[in-house]
Amino acid sequence: MNFLEIQFNLRGKTLPSDQGYSIYSAVKKTVLNEKPLPPEILLCSVAGVPAKDGMIYLNRSSKLRLRCPAEQVQQWYRLLQNTVLDVQGHLVRLIQPRLCLLQASATLKARLVTFKLDTIHHQELPFYFLESCNKALEKLEIKAQAFIDSNPNGDLARRALQIKGKHIVGFGVVIEGLNEQDSIKLQCYGIGGRKHFGCGWFYPTREMSDAS
Repeated sequence: MNFLEIQFNLRGKTLPSDQGYSIYSAVKKTVLNEKPLPPEILLCSVAGVPAKDGMIYLNRSSKLRLRCPAEQVQQWYRLLQNTVLDVQGHLVRLIQPRLCLLQASATLKARLVTFKLDTIHHQELPFYFLESCNKALEKLEIKAQAFIDSNPNGDLARRALQIKGKHIVGFGVVIEGLNEQDSIKLQCYGIGGRKHFGCGWFYPTREMSDAS
């Protein structure tokens, strides 16, 4: 299956820094009449300049990005173009959409990957998380090595997503040793859950993200 990425510039000022679920909810409400997004659709959280009070300021590099099968591109292009989303009271208009091909890279990163590991002890979480990453790669028939990323302070990049008041914990992930075909496949399908909320979104390491 061939996937394409649609990138929308944003006209607005601010968004919540933890906005993955809220963007999904806004898209579902505004253009889908509360119907869920198809499972094959991936949404990326929006990057911006960190601000106080759990917000980000939007800048020229801030974009809403969506990946979908090539045959669905026209549908999503038309549904979202020039749409105004209400994201927890922050209004943003989606403008100037662009299409692009996914670019292969031997190393890919994801800001946040989550798995359902509710019964795992806190200290054992990294072990079982990496085990889940490897199982997910095997399911996609991808041969590569998964790592938990680190933050600028050198600590494990443990992050959380808030969904209806519940904090979902995961980690930033790096996948190395990908061939060209597997690199594209991983960007198309991702790993883990909550992929409508910005999780499991992999990008080449040369891409810079300002997401907080």
